[in-house]
Amino acid sequence: MAGKKPPHLKTTVLIIGGGLSGLTLAAVLGEAGVDVTCIDRDPPVTQLTQKYDGRTTAISYASHKVLQAAGAWEKMLPDCEPILDIRVADGDSPLYLHFASETDGNGAPFGWIIENGLMRKALFENAVRLKKQVRHLAPAEITEFINEGSCVGVILKDGTKITAPLMIGADGRQSATREWLGIKVKKTDYHQTAIVCNVAHAQDHENVAVEHFRAAGPFAVLPMTRGEHGEFRSSVVWTEHGPDAGAALKLPPQAFDRRLQELFGPHLGKVKHISPPMGYPLSLMHTETYIGHRVALMAEAAHAVHPIAGQGLNLSMRDIAVLAELIVDHLKLGLDIGAPALLKSYEAWRRPDTILMARVTDILNRLFSNNLKTVGVARDLGLGMVEKLPLLKRYFARQAMGLSGVHPRIMDKGRL
Repeated sequence: MAGKKPPHLKTTVLIIGGGLSGLTLAAVLGEAGVDVTCIDRDPPVTQLTQKYDGRTTAISYASHKVLQAAGAWEKMLPDCEPILDIRVADGDSPLYLHFASETDGNGAPFGWIIENGLMRKALFENAVRLKKQVRHLAPAEITEFINEGSCVGVILKDGTKITAPLMIGADGRQSATREWLGIKVKKTDYHQTAIVCNVAHAQDHENVAVEHFRAAGPFAVLPMTRGEHGEFRSSVVWTEHGPDAGAALKLPPQAFDRRLQELFGPHLGKVKHISPPMGYPLSLMHTETYIGHRVALMAEAAHAVHPIAGQGLNLSMRDIAVLAELIVDHLKLGLDIGAPALLKSYEAWRRPDTILMARVTDILNRLFSNNLKTVGVARDLGLGMVEKLPLLKRYFARQAMGLSGVHPRIMDKGRL
């Protein structure tokens, strides 16, 4: 007797990767009535541990509209702390830039800070709510990618075959989807490591985000919600050169806190780390193209930038907004969503924005991460000029909020 034939699942959109970006896109499409399957390698219970990801995420004002369209924002909001002010300082210079939420003219927050683990939890629960439209397969191991002309897909370890007219690669920097397509990557290693941890401090952060540029790299302090005992909390992104980062991560707890206190200064009172410090090597990565036959790459499968401006996930949210709009509009017209027209439109819309942000963050990092006196003078002149020009400040404020340029309707309306 012949063995049972493995199941063949047909779906409208197949998403490879169930991280923050993949699950958000799946939910936005699911809310719009699109049948979606999202494949995730790691089990959700593993992804919710602090050891898996100890970082926080900055969600810009425009990006929160995407999460609204995903139906996940209200669930996340209690765990989000708004950013109402931004202060940018350069080394020991007395000059600094101050952006207040009123700078943009509407008083809305620049964005919000949330722990990645809590954001994942909200997205997992949201996927369950949308289970009639969104199949979240996790853990699931892909053994083979397949191209059948009118559809593409994967074969899982258990033999299940999944195909769709459009596949989205949202599987991160080490993207198997990108490797299958044979798309080349340009990469720059910054030889820097971001040391990430959460801290408790004596004084209220008053919803101020601080970016302090140092020769070794930026030191960012991002406001978080209060802890379970009412303590004031912030997230730290402390950039160091490779060897120095390794030494810092090996410091005993009390010595690590003493070093943190030196970097913080006195403005928040006594500080103490309350989560294990973790190191993340920094690099710039960009693919030569975002598209292949019936496949689009998004988020860190397509691009990764320096965290100096906190724009990594926000770039991915713009990918999501564009893809969702194009997919839903094409489906309404009865058009093939895997056809070259949609894929080329996506790349034409997203590539210039991503290249610009990659260049800006790269230049900022190189400009500020040094102690050359002549460069320092130019930096201080630049900071002073921006501080005195309201229109220029407003432009940078809108950039931080993700409101500049032509953007998809989802980022205006919070829905498709």
